[in-house]
Amino acid sequence: MVAHMNSQALAKTIATGEAWYFSRSRQSLWRKGESSGHVQCVLEMRVDCDQDAVWIKVEQAGPGACHTGRRSCFYRAVPLGQDPGASVRLEFRDAERAFDPHAVYGPKSDTPKSGS
Repeated sequence: MVAHMNSQALAKTIATGEAWYFSRSRQSLWRKGESSGHVQCVLEMRVDCDQDAVWIKVEQAGPGACHTGRRSCFYRAVPLGQDPGASVRLEFRDAERAFDPHAVYGPKSDTPKSGS
């Protein structure tokens, strides 16, 4: 998954060993798994050469990380080698549901989240 962190989320992640993020739409911190139980335990953290991006290797507790019920948020692939004028049709890969998102997050769980 991809999510935003601010300095407070980064500090909490380092201190607790669990992944914390910052929701720009809600303007609040959130711990991955606080509502689903699908916690991310941090195994390793790295920063890029500019020190403006953080990569976190986690052990995912529970069946998945995605609010749509999938193991990963990256289940749609962009096909390459297409005519630039043609519309692109995304391909589903590893898109099977690992859990029922409605049971975990409620009825609006299939809609895209913004800023979190």
